[in-house]
Amino acid sequence: MRTEIAEVARHQDSHSRWTDFRGSGHLVHARVLAAQGGLVVGDPAGVRDRFMIDGKDAGGRFALVQHLFAPRALAAPMHRHHKEDEYTYVLEGRIGAILGDEEVVGEPGDLIFKPRNQWHTFWNAGDEPASALEIISPAGLEQFFRALGTTTEPPDPESLAALAAPYQCDADLEATSRIVERHGLAF
Repeated sequence: MRTEIAEVARHQDSHSRWTDFRGSGHLVHARVLAAQGGLVVGDPAGVRDRFMIDGKDAGGRFALVQHLFAPRALAAPMHRHHKEDEYTYVLEGRIGAILGDEEVVGEPGDLIFKPRNQWHTFWNAGDEPASALEIISPAGLEQFFRALGTTTEPPDPESLAALAAPYQCDADLEATSRIVERHGLAF
């Protein structure tokens, strides 16, 4: 379906180029995110999250976050969420994941699917840095990543439960400890 462009307005900053296309009563935000653009939070010695497309930018349909892993870093505690599916596309390195009762390793070009209501976690399974794109659908859970990424110390079980509750996300720190020990991970 073709939409006539009634007006084009541009805004540019050092990290992204935005173009707003207005027509037929709909507002669409087209954006080019520069290679170094997007908010990055987290511990450089663990996992940093680069927020590329926020849910509000996509009408709540999805969000896109790049995970930047230090060697042997665990991205998240063993958890499950009840509203979102996650898709992890491996860009570089090796990403280990527990999906329910199954343990898998994804390599560059592989896609790891983590459906809602399934216990899961994931980590850098190698001794070199790794990165992956995380597609979250529908959006919302990226806000939990943002909240976790701004903590100054690892949360205790009560703090983690309080952070996770608004996102209908459950965490199992006991299972997380076993995974960290078994794979020699940092978390």
